[in-house]
Amino acid sequence: VQLQASGGGLVQAGGSLRLSCAASGLTLSSHTIGWFRQAPGKEREFVAAISWSDGSTYYTKSVAYRFTISKDSANNTVYLQMVSLKPEDTAVYYCAARRLAFARSMASMEPNYWGQGTQVTVSS
Repeated sequence: VQLQASGGGLVQAGGSLRLSCAASGLTLSSHTIGWFRQAPGKEREFVAAISWSDGSTYYTKSVAYRFTISKDSANNTVYLQMVSLKPEDTAVYYCAARRLAFARSMASMEPNYWGQGTQVTVSS
């Protein structure tokens, strides 16, 4: 299983970024894909998730209405569109997958698979 995250970078507060997670080696229709992040000195936290089978989504409260998670079935890729970025969004962002999970459950259940991280830095 490979989850290849990309798209991070340095952006000013109020700016936008789109992260990508290219998935391979797993049956996507049986998985939920999520994004997590870890800021320096803090624990890793859930950000957003999407169920591949029905497209349902779930977000942590701090990113709702600013971040949008979506999927591209043709390319087995999940995107995280981030707008109105804030300095507190600075973190390493990881994509992850869990079998047979509802999108909401990714917030409280350990994923089965992790990808490598991509750094997002938001300057004030």
